[in-house]
Amino acid sequence: MAHRDRQGRPLVAVTGLGVVTSLGQGREDNWTALTAGRSGIHAINRFPTEALRTTIAGTVDFVAAEPFCAPMLSERLAMLAAEEAVGEAGAGRTGDFPGALFIAVPPVELEWPQRQALAEASGQNDGVTYRDLLGAAATGRFKPWHDLFLFGTVADRIADRFGTKGSPISLSTACSSGATAIQLGVEAIRRGETDAALCIGTDGSVHAEALIRFSLLSALSTHNDPPEAAAKPFAKNRDGFVMGEGAAALVIENAEAARARGAAILGYVLGCGERGDGFHRTRSSPDGAPIVAAIRGAIEDAGLTPDDIDYVNAHGTGTPENDKMESMGCMAVIGERMKSVPISSNKSMIGHTLTAAGAVEAVMSLLTIRSGRIPPTINYHVPDPAIPLDVVPNEARDADVGIVLSNSFGFGGQNTCLVIGAEPK
Repeated sequence: MAHRDRQGRPLVAVTGLGVVTSLGQGREDNWTALTAGRSGIHAINRFPTEALRTTIAGTVDFVAAEPFCAPMLSERLAMLAAEEAVGEAGAGRTGDFPGALFIAVPPVELEWPQRQALAEASGQNDGVTYRDLLGAAATGRFKPWHDLFLFGTVADRIADRFGTKGSPISLSTACSSGATAIQLGVEAIRRGETDAALCIGTDGSVHAEALIRFSLLSALSTHNDPPEAAAKPFAKNRDGFVMGEGAAALVIENAEAARARGAAILGYVLGCGERGDGFHRTRSSPDGAPIVAAIRGAIEDAGLTPDDIDYVNAHGTGTPENDKMESMGCMAVIGERMKSVPISSNKSMIGHTLTAAGAVEAVMSLLTIRSGRIPPTINYHVPDPAIPLDVVPNEARDADVGIVLSNSFGFGGQNTCLVIGAEPK
């Protein structure tokens, strides 16, 4: 068994996986539901939605977080996913993980309930100024909430819980964040800075303000009834994405070190590619060059060719432009063969888990390789002639999958792609 890749770098093995989405907690429940074509998207019951255009999401309602807010739920989801992954990997001892932490977390800001609590803590319900709010925070009258809304808090708490080494790295690269966390872990192992890394993507930020903001961008589906039919990636009648929540964790290790300690290897992260865009805050560059460069970069980083790709786990949000650009990018790199390479979108069932998406989809890519079963793209009933792809419509498909391209494309042109595989040849 080789311990180094074709470029002479340490091979990066995956030894632990964990995931939580609206479909359930843990790999088994999620994979069973995903391959059955079951949707976790449902009507929102967490807050009133009467005045909203979109009233559905893939919220994780079975996980409690106290106090309830996006940072706290994101932390709780990350804890659950990491517990599963670290437990499976068996790396180190409890509370003494032998490597670094890279965690993708959603941008944080005070939400309306906390703003109201802060105003009340200031002693003024009317005419509260910014200075009043700062004063309440500075004097400790807002202490129960203040720490939660610092960007690094989730990472600090995860690091304390699992005993990761060094300074925990929090990151946010929009919807590619989960993939970026994995990329940073891979690069650290390749550089010899660590033999192991805990890479997490987490997002529990479905709240009214987020829905309003995405709705104002015309990015969300308004197909509220039935909710499970709303996410329609690659279909001609797609009308936007559906917000989702979840977390995924991967324990990755230097393959030689993992084998030396007798760890079971679940797969490998063979290549990473990224390319910034900067064309627009929300739109991709019309020529697709950054997306093409990210896809090509990941394949080349893996020491492979486009002909080696067996399956594409799509970013596949269901927005008209994103699906078109992803199709164009894949076709540009893989060529006419792309018309027969299976591609599917997990987001059709779990929604767009935003900061967590790249990590969630990396886990599903590894499970696809291990099971030989490709999850479907549900709600694909009206093919788009402008997207001539094999989208694995509506039902899972058995296939021999050895190499997966997993795409993540974020607002602001933050594009990250991963190539994930079985035992390298």
